[in-house]
Amino acid sequence: MRLPFLFAPLLLLGSCVIAVGNEGTVSDYGHAASVDHAICVLRGTEGNEAVTGTVTFTQQPGGVLIEAEIAGLTPGKHGFHIHEWGDVDCADGTCTGGHFNPTGAAHGGPDSAERHVGDMGNIEADASGNGVYRRVDKVIRLGGPSSIIGRAIIVHAGEDDLTSQPTGAAGARVAYGVIGIGKADS
Repeated sequence: MRLPFLFAPLLLLGSCVIAVGNEGTVSDYGHAASVDHAICVLRGTEGNEAVTGTVTFTQQPGGVLIEAEIAGLTPGKHGFHIHEWGDVDCADGTCTGGHFNPTGAAHGGPDSAERHVGDMGNIEADASGNGVYRRVDKVIRLGGPSSIIGRAIIVHAGEDDLTSQPTGAAGARVAYGVIGIGKADS
């Protein structure tokens, strides 16, 4: 007799996934599918547990404002990308797949004429291991078929050279997190 109660959470989870996936509609909960703010909380991969941070995305008239603060990095530049899958159920971050690239473009820097949607360049950590990143991006989207919502952010061990294909030769993954819908500012 308890079997139906075990399936109720799965049915609810399925309706949540469907509600988020319908761009331009209203979800079962009355929320518009439009997103103006997203957030990603980063944690270190195995062996890099000291790396933590937060990345926010805010829709603005000229694009999407990206703001990040990351601590626990080695000093220097670190590749900083949006990856294709929001799966962070692995110790090394490889379950997030490759760079988010729905158009099949070549890898490049954030200001390159051709680039992956997920190419955000580098975040530079100071001598204390703290990095700050702030820029308005004209390619990243918070809605539609190329939305970054539900995808992952990866911070790499080394610098993205912005030219090597297909990833910029930035090395191992030291931090990751899933991009979720953020609470709108009051």
